[in-house]
Amino acid sequence: MSTTPLIVQPPKQPAPIRAVANIISYIFHPLFIPAYATAFLLFVDPYTFAGASHYIKIMRLIAVILNTALIPGFAVFLMWRLKLIQSMHLRTQKERIIPYAAAMIFYFWAWYVFHGQKDTPVPFLNFLLGSFLAVCAAWFLNIIAKVSMHAIGVGGLAAFFLLQAFSQQDVTGIYFSIAILIAGLVCTARLIVSDHTQKEIYLGLIAGILCQVMAVYLQ
Repeated sequence: MSTTPLIVQPPKQPAPIRAVANIISYIFHPLFIPAYATAFLLFVDPYTFAGASHYIKIMRLIAVILNTALIPGFAVFLMWRLKLIQSMHLRTQKERIIPYAAAMIFYFWAWYVFHGQKDTPVPFLNFLLGSFLAVCAAWFLNIIAKVSMHAIGVGGLAAFFLLQAFSQQDVTGIYFSIAILIAGLVCTARLIVSDHTQKEIYLGLIAGILCQVMAVYLQ
């Protein structure tokens, strides 16, 4: 007589904690991470885009938002409406294949366009290339596990600020500390409100970090 092992589900957190975790997950959705990093370089960092006019900064931010957030997000919406995927939350590995492939195209295009402009700062190009590599890594890793997209995003963000802190351009140690705090909050939130395992969270975090580091050497 065969026995089926019992699967112990982790206890659900109280509703207020789950609500906060959901809010954190939406604010730091992986599609928004490139826009946040770009806004930092444009309007907070005093050196990367020094001398650029306010109009140029706004146009570059809009371009990044379009290519890395709005267009990929709209593509997922169309896939959902066309019933190519069952949910915009992409809850299964199978549902993530086509959206990842579409995102790779848009993220590569964002990097390629700015790479062709001679006045584009290297840290900005490095981050865009790292973001593209992160989407590629998510697509490949999706074959073996439903890796957390949120963890990949915040892992890349933390690595980006760490690389900035070690650069000779400016001192961004405080921003790296904030990025680490954000990464911890987001990963904890995903463990609370998603069905990701700790392995999938950690794998995504490592993948995001490595992709940003690789971008520096591939640029």
